[in-house]
Amino acid sequence: MAVTDAALCAPFAPLVVRIIAEAQVIDDRIIKIDHFLNHRIDAVLMQAIGAELARRVAPFMPDLVLTAEASGIPPALTTALALGVPLVYAKKYAPLTELPAYSRIVPSPTRGGDYRLAVARAVLPADARVVLIDDFLANGGTAAALAEIIAEAGARLVAAGFVVEKTFQRGRERLAIHGPPPVAVLAQVARLAGGRVVMAATAQR
Repeated sequence: MAVTDAALCAPFAPLVVRIIAEAQVIDDRIIKIDHFLNHRIDAVLMQAIGAELARRVAPFMPDLVLTAEASGIPPALTTALALGVPLVYAKKYAPLTELPAYSRIVPSPTRGGDYRLAVARAVLPADARVVLIDDFLANGGTAAALAEIIAEAGARLVAAGFVVEKTFQRGRERLAIHGPPPVAVLAQVARLAGGRVVMAATAQR
């Protein structure tokens, strides 16, 4: 049975409730939920997030999870545990650092400047079926860079999964040129307005 986009992106209630109740919105541009997602981590919620992402991407039969340090590691690790597959995380370096690895330079819109994402050749086999997992899909820079690294390695990007997608930043379009892969998302933010988070499901009513 084919997996539909609606099923892949259905709101995950335990997460959506927390976002609506607890998110801090800065300048109607940045959503901060780092007190439970990627700085102080609610381990019970993160375990549930990983289990749900794993359930949604399992039909694509990944045998490796790829993410970027640092905030992508918690959801990627719990997803990998639930799938029973290895996790590889791309390490971040100064942009001018030259490495014997697959790498891409990525701009950071939230912190300014650029950084280099690198994955050692030995840990990303050419025959791997890779699922890309990260905490946020916003402008798509990190996801696109990881997709390019997967392609350079000769591996296959079979799916991608994100805890939160800021749909108004159109990051999915940058990822779409790489396949496009099926994309699973647990919470979609349609916009930030008046200091509030408007979820996609609410915006469509």
